[in-house]
Amino acid sequence: MFDAQCDFAALVYDDNDDPDAVLRGFADDLNARGFRAVGMVQAGECDDSSLSAVLIPTGEKLRLAQAADSAATGCKLDLARLQDAGARVAGALQAGADLLIVNRFGKRERNGEGLAFLIERALDADIPVVIAVSRHNFEAWIRFAGGMSVKLACSRRALEAWWSIVSLRGAAQIAPDHVTVCEALK
Repeated sequence: MFDAQCDFAALVYDDNDDPDAVLRGFADDLNARGFRAVGMVQAGECDDSSLSAVLIPTGEKLRLAQAADSAATGCKLDLARLQDAGARVAGALQAGADLLIVNRFGKRERNGEGLAFLIERALDADIPVVIAVSRHNFEAWIRFAGGMSVKLACSRRALEAWWSIVSLRGAAQIAPDHVTVCEALK
């Protein structure tokens, strides 16, 4: 079902994993090696209204949560702030990128909202995408991606292995020895 040469990857995490640390460290290392990774990685938690995102590559932290409301339950994402952060990432994509990193696949993205437009823009521009996807949302992710995604364990090793294949093909303009499912459906 998944093609190891697909440039669309889901970093699938469980409750005890920290996809943000994996993605942040990976992005920092890529940028230090001369690649241009752009996007955003989640910081903070919904539980205490500190939900924010760190923009890649600038490191700027943007608050995404609404002000705390003692009567509210669950995470109260400020959609205007999310869209502003998304617009800033879109500008970075337009300026040139080797990889788009998206912090989460959530209910907004399931419905084609939130940061889904960034994924579409990157893939239309042949820019590889990696996104953190909770194991609880993986079935919805498969529907969203039309099955056209690589499933990665939430580890730096898995991410590096995927990137080494994707970046080698992109840098050398090497065609795979066969047409991948992802390529055929682009």
